[in-house]
Amino acid sequence: MEAVGDPREGPSTERAFEGETIQAWTEQISMRSVVASILLGTILSSVGMNLVFMSGVVPSLNIPAAMLSLFLLKIWTHILRRFDVFHQPFTRQENTVIQTCVVACASMVSSGGFGSFMLSMSPREATETKDGLVEDINVSSPSLGRLIIFYFLISFVGLFAIIPMRKAMIIRHRLTYATGTATAHLINSLHTPQGAQQAKRQVSVMLKSLAGSLCWDIFQWFYTGGPNCGLASIPTFGLKAYQKGFYFNFSATYVGVGMICPTLVSISMLIGTILSSAIMLPYIESKKGVWFNALYKENSMMGIYGYKVLISIAMMLGDGLFQLLLIPFKTMSNLRRKQQQLEAATNAFRSVDAIRHPALSFDDRRRTHVFLKDNIPFSYAIIGYIMLATISTIAIPHMYSQIKYQHMIVAYIFAPLLAFCNAYGTGITDLNLYTQYAKIVILVFGFWITAAKGGVVGGLVICAIMTMIIATAGDFMQDLKTSYLTLTSPRSMLLAQAIGTAIGCIINPIVFWVFYHCYLNDTTGSYYAAPFARVHRIIALVGAGGFIKLPKYSIALSIPVFFAAIATSALREVAIHKNWHIQHYIPSVAAMSAAFLIHPTMSIDMCVGSLILLAWNKADSENASLLAPVVASGLICGEGIFAIPYSLLGTYKITPPMCIRFLASDVNAKVDAFLAKQAG
Repeated sequence: MEAVGDPREGPSTERAFEGETIQAWTEQISMRSVVASILLGTILSSVGMNLVFMSGVVPSLNIPAAMLSLFLLKIWTHILRRFDVFHQPFTRQENTVIQTCVVACASMVSSGGFGSFMLSMSPREATETKDGLVEDINVSSPSLGRLIIFYFLISFVGLFAIIPMRKAMIIRHRLTYATGTATAHLINSLHTPQGAQQAKRQVSVMLKSLAGSLCWDIFQWFYTGGPNCGLASIPTFGLKAYQKGFYFNFSATYVGVGMICPTLVSISMLIGTILSSAIMLPYIESKKGVWFNALYKENSMMGIYGYKVLISIAMMLGDGLFQLLLIPFKTMSNLRRKQQQLEAATNAFRSVDAIRHPALSFDDRRRTHVFLKDNIPFSYAIIGYIMLATISTIAIPHMYSQIKYQHMIVAYIFAPLLAFCNAYGTGITDLNLYTQYAKIVILVFGFWITAAKGGVVGGLVICAIMTMIIATAGDFMQDLKTSYLTLTSPRSMLLAQAIGTAIGCIINPIVFWVFYHCYLNDTTGSYYAAPFARVHRIIALVGAGGFIKLPKYSIALSIPVFFAAIATSALREVAIHKNWHIQHYIPSVAAMSAAFLIHPTMSIDMCVGSLILLAWNKADSENASLLAPVVASGLICGEGIFAIPYSLLGTYKITPPMCIRFLASDVNAKVDAFLAKQAG
C-alpha cells in the first residue's frame, strides 16, 4: 500500500508509517520471534527437503515466510489480547526479522546441498552410478552428528564475507534485488492501516489453501497401496502418453510452484520434457543393445539414464559458463550506467550527507538514514571471516581426510570474490547462480585432489563450503534489501540471519536424516528420485578423472548440446538487451536442463499452475495479484507438511489400505477373467 505524500516527490510509502516509532535494533528481535522462526523454519525446511528429494527445484520461500510469520504472530497476539495479557505490537520490523530467520534456515536445504552434493557422497549413489569408486576414500556415509558439526563450521562464514559490500550495493548502486523488494512491499502493505483488511483476507485464503492441500494429500495416501497406484496415476492424456510419463499428477506442490515461478520457466521445463522424454530418449532407447547393454536397469548410468544425466550436465555447464562469463560485462555496463546517473545527480550518494540531498525523496532519505545509522564496522567483518575460516580450516580436514589444509586456504581466499560476483549478479538479475559456481568448484578441486586421494568426496566437500558462502551472499543481500525498504536495522538483520542459520544447522540435518532413510527404503525410486545427487557425483567423477565407463556416443551427443545451450543463452540475452519481441519465446536453458532429470508429470503440473495464474489474471487481475502468491504458498506448504509423516510411514513400512490403478480395457478383461477363475 502506498500513501500519497508530497506530490512533487510522488507516492510515498513511509508517510503512512511516519508516526510509528522505530524500535532500537536490540528490540526488533524478541523471544517470540525466535520461537516463531524455529516453528516456521522446521515447516519450510520440510517443504524444501521434500522438493529437493522429488525434483531438486525449490522456489523462493521469502513470500511464504513473510506470510506465515504474519499469520502466526497475529494469532499469538490475538490470543494474548483475549486474555488481557500485555504484549508488544507486531511491527513490520519484527515481521522482517522473522522472515529473515526462516529463510536463512530453509534456504540451507538447497544451498547446503542436502539433495545434491551431500547426498552424492553416499554409498547409495556410488552403487547406482556403478563408477567403480565405492572404496571408503571416495564415499562418505552421512552421519547426523557430523552433519550438524560440519554445517556449524561452514554456514556463518558467508555472512561476514558480504557485510562490507552492503552499502555499495544497496545505497550507492541501488541494485534491484527483485525478490527482496517484492517481499518488502508485501510486508509494508500488510502492516499499513489500509492493508489491515487485506492482510486478514490473505491470511484466511492462505490457511484455506494450506488446509485443502494437506487434506488432499492425506486423502490420496489411502489409495496408494502399491506401485503405480493412486489418484495421481490417472492416465490424463491416454495410456501411451502415461507410459512415457505424460499425465497430470495432481501435485499441489508443483501447481503452486507453477503459480510462483515465471511462466517462461514452466514453459521451458515443458519444452525440455518434450525434447527429452518424447523425442531424444525414445530414439536412444531404440538403440538398446547397440549403444548400450539392454540388461542395464533404467536408472543405471551405464544405460539410458547415463544419456539423460550427461546431456543435462552439458546444458547446465553451457548455460552456467555463459552466465558466469556474462557477469563481468553486466557489472561493467551497470557500473557505467550508474556512474552516469551519479554524475548527473551531482554525485548524490557519495557520502552520508547525501541523506539531506534534495534529489532524494522522503522515502529514500528516511530509509538511507536508518540503514546507515546502525553501522557494522568493516573491521568486525574481516576479523569474523578470518576467525571462522581459521576454525573450519583446522577442523574440517579431521572430519574428511580427503581435504588438506591447503585446499581449505585456497577455497577461503577465492570464496569472497565469487560471493561478491554472485551477490552483484543477484541484484541485477534476481538469479542466485551459486549452483553454476558449484559445478566449476567441484571440477577444479576434484582435479586437484585426484580420484586416488579421494577427489570425488574432496571436491564435493569443498563445493559445500564455497557454495554456502556464495549462496549466503546472494540470499543475505536480498534480505538486506527487504530491511532497507522496511526500516529494519542491518544489525538486527545480521543477528536474525545468524539465528536462522544456527536453527538451520540443527533442523535441516535432522529433517534430511528422516528423508535420507525414506529415500533409501524407496525401492521403486519413483517418489524421492533426488536427481541432482547423481548429477553432482558424475561431475565430481569427471573432475577427479575416475569415471571412464560411459555409454556409447554419450559424449558425442553432449558436445553439440553444450554449444547449443551457449547459443540459446546468448540469443536470449541479446533479445532482452535489444528488446526484441522474441525474447518472450526463447526458453530458459537452465529450466530445460532440469527437465531432463525430473519426471514429466512435474513439468505438466507446473504448467497447469501457470495456466491457472494466467486465467486468473485475465478474469480478475486485481485479486490475482493479491491472492495468487498466498494460494500458491498454501498449496506448497500443505503438501510439504505432509511430507514428514509420509516419510515416517514409509520408514516404518506402514502401507495404505487400498490401491487404485488404471488399466487398458483389454488388460482389464484379462484381470477380470483371472479373478473369476481364482474365485471359482
